[in-house]
Amino acid sequence: MLGKYSIGVGDRFGRQGAAQLAALLQALDAGVEITPVWNKSFREHSIIGSTPAQTRRAADAAVRALDWPLPYFVDADHVSLKTVVGFIDACDFFTLDVADYIDKAAEAAAIDNFVEAHRNLIGSLRLTADDVFDVTEEKLRAAADKYLFAVQEAGRIYRCILGRKHGPFVVEVSMDETMTPQTPEELLIILAAIADEGIPAQTVAPKFSGRFNKGVDYVGDVRCFASEFEADLAVVRYAVDHFELPKNLKLSVHSGSDKFSLYPVIRHALKKYDAGLHLKTAGTTWLEELIGLCAAADGLAIVKAIYCAALERFEELAQPYATVIDIDRSRLPDAAEISRWDGEQMAQALRHDQGCPHFNPHLRQLLHVSFKIAAELGNAYLHALDLHREIIHENVRHNLFERHIRPLFIG
Repeated sequence: MLGKYSIGVGDRFGRQGAAQLAALLQALDAGVEITPVWNKSFREHSIIGSTPAQTRRAADAAVRALDWPLPYFVDADHVSLKTVVGFIDACDFFTLDVADYIDKAAEAAAIDNFVEAHRNLIGSLRLTADDVFDVTEEKLRAAADKYLFAVQEAGRIYRCILGRKHGPFVVEVSMDETMTPQTPEELLIILAAIADEGIPAQTVAPKFSGRFNKGVDYVGDVRCFASEFEADLAVVRYAVDHFELPKNLKLSVHSGSDKFSLYPVIRHALKKYDAGLHLKTAGTTWLEELIGLCAAADGLAIVKAIYCAALERFEELAQPYATVIDIDRSRLPDAAEISRWDGEQMAQALRHDQGCPHFNPHLRQLLHVSFKIAAELGNAYLHALDLHREIIHENVRHNLFERHIRPLFIG
C-alpha cells in the first residue's frame, strides 16, 4: 500500500537513486515518511533506449546501498493498453493514462445505466462547510458522455495487469495530459465511474487549471488553484466514504516539480484535510545532472553540445511535450552566445532560482525535453555522470530535499 505522502522521483539515466533516497532519509529524520516511486514512461524508455527492468535494478540497487527501510515502488508511468504488458514484470505501480479517451462516447446504454446508478448524486452535495456542489442530471450525463469511456479504458488496462501480475500493485488513474481541466464536480463523477469499474485506485491525477509546464513554476491564478485543490481534496474524501474506494486514495500532481508558488497552498490544504499527496518530480533529476556537469570543463562542454543540438532539433524535441512546455524561442541564447559562457553562467541560466537575474526558464524547459540528445551520446554522457558523481549527487539531494520536500511536507 502506498504511504500517505509519496513522490515520483524518476531518473532518466538510472544514476541518481542514492541521491534521491538521501533526500528522503533526511525527511525521515525530520519525522516525515515519504514513499519513493521511481517513474519512467514508455515514451522515456523509447527515447533513451532503456527498459523497465533496468529501472527496477537501479531502484533496488539504491535501496540496498542506503539501507532504505520502508516501502518503495517502480512506476509504469503513463501506460496504455498498447504499452502496459512490457512493464508488468518490473513494476508494482501503474499510472493508467486515459487522457486520449476523454470525449470519446461510451455506448448509450452504458451512459444511461451510469446515470441511473448514480442518481443519488443529483442535488446539492455539501462536502465541507465551504464546498457545496449542485449536480443536475444534465451535469451528470454530460460528465458521463465526456469521461465514462476513458474510465472504461482504465478498467481494461487494470484488468490486463491483474490477469498477468503476480503480487500486489498500486494503481493511479491519470487524466492530466489534456487541454481542459476537470472541475471538482467532474472529478466526483469520474471517481464514481472508477469505483464502478472495480479499479482500486490509490491515486488519481486530474488536470488542474493553469499550466504545469515542465521544470518551471506554475502559470496561473494561485488563489483559483488553491480553491480548486481544496475542493478536489473534499471530493476524494467523499468518494472514499461513499464509493468504497481505497482508504488511502489521494490526489496526484503531475509535472509537480518546481511549482514553488503552489507548495504553500498545497501544504495548507493537506494539513486542513489531513490528506495525502503524490507528487511527480522526475525531470528535475536530469536537470540537476546538467547543472553539476557545468562545474567541470569537460562536463560543461557536454552541456553546451546538448543545448546547441537541441536548438537545431527544437521541433522534434518539443512536439511530444507540447501540452507541458511554453518556450519563447526568441528568448533562447544562440550557439555563439553559449560558446562564450563559463560554467557558472550556464548553471545560473539553467538552475531554477527566480531570484537570479540570469535564470532563463526557456532554456531550462528546452533542456528539460532534450535528454534524448544525452542518450545519443551514450557512454560519453554516462561516463561524465560517473566522473562527477559527487557534485551531481549533492545537487540532486539538495534540490529534492530543500526545494521540494521541505516546503511541501516539512515546512
